[in-house]
Amino acid sequence: MMRLQAVVRKGHIKEIDERKDLLYWLDRSPRERMEAVTFIISQYLKPGQRMDKTAVTRRKLSPDID
Repeated sequence: MMRLQAVVRKGHIKEIDERKDLLYWLDRSPRERMEAVTFIISQYLKPGQRMDKTAVTRRKLSPDID
């Protein structure tokens, strides 16, 4: 199992460039991305609770990623 490394960037929410986040995660291996998602979900759910997969929010990403 790979260890996740915390990456913190503080700033006003309106000033944060989401493209940097996207580029960071695209640079990670698929395994690393899945481990991060699984870790975040496990922190959110109570023991024994399962994720409700019926509610999904989709958002278009900006196509002008450099």
